[in-house]
Amino acid sequence: MNRIQLSQLAVLAAVAEGRSFRKAAEELGIAPSAVSHAVTSLEASLGVRLLARTTRSVAPTEEGRRLLDALSPALADIDDALAALAESREHPAGALRITLPRLAVEHLIAPRLGDFLNLYPEIELELVSHDSFDDIVAQGFDAGLRLGEHLEADMIAVKASGPWRGAVVAAPSYFEHHSRPVHPRELIGHRCIRRRFSSGRIYRWEFEKDGKALVVDVGGPLVLSDDRLILAATLNGAGLAYLFDQRIADELETGRLIRVLDDWCAPFDGFHIYYPSRRQMRPALRAFVDFFRYRG
Repeated sequence: MNRIQLSQLAVLAAVAEGRSFRKAAEELGIAPSAVSHAVTSLEASLGVRLLARTTRSVAPTEEGRRLLDALSPALADIDDALAALAESREHPAGALRITLPRLAVEHLIAPRLGDFLNLYPEIELELVSHDSFDDIVAQGFDAGLRLGEHLEADMIAVKASGPWRGAVVAAPSYFEHHSRPVHPRELIGHRCIRRRFSSGRIYRWEFEKDGKALVVDVGGPLVLSDDRLILAATLNGAGLAYLFDQRIADELETGRLIRVLDDWCAPFDGFHIYYPSRRQMRPALRAFVDFFRYRG
């Protein structure tokens, strides 16, 4: 059965129920001639007469009645599905898939997940944590979280955090044997802990001062792919690391880590929730965006 026949069967059912082409046309919101054409075309394609017509009445033939009896449960299921869909447009429910880096999960989302799920118990939330920049449409995600500077121009973006800031840090034990750099170019002579993203790319450290940007391709004998491992290695004196302020606030306060190049680490745009379109936005996604948006 093709899609045209499906629509023709719906027209046939409307005519049989109302025993009138005119009533069916009014119910379906189409012209009476379109109703007549749909039924006639269906009969021609099936090679059987489905409706007996007179100038005063319309009624199913025996073949038409058998077809409608078999069709009735399927049409009822379609009606139920459409009704459920219409109801769900105003009710946050169903599966919701979000892609985001581990840092965003730990600092922005996980601390509030209990409150979110208590408020929306019918949402089934799946968080997929990695650093690659997914095509959320192609990968089947409803939305993602990424730093604002990395978002595609055609995405709708809603702030999920205030500004973030990087920090170049090392343990006091590291500086017992190495000088403190005062300019990013001096990092070339230091042992730096490098980070490899899941894409395979190694992060080049980014700096800015007085509107001047500088990128340094640091070197060092240690490459890691998880900021928790980077932090642990840094605390053990393995070298200098580039980490976010929010990740190491306690270590900086207690002196377990020492910050350098502070004047070159300017704040930058924080995390955003991004998704492809506002049109026909699912209630579950709208609930997530509204709940986790940044309000200052």
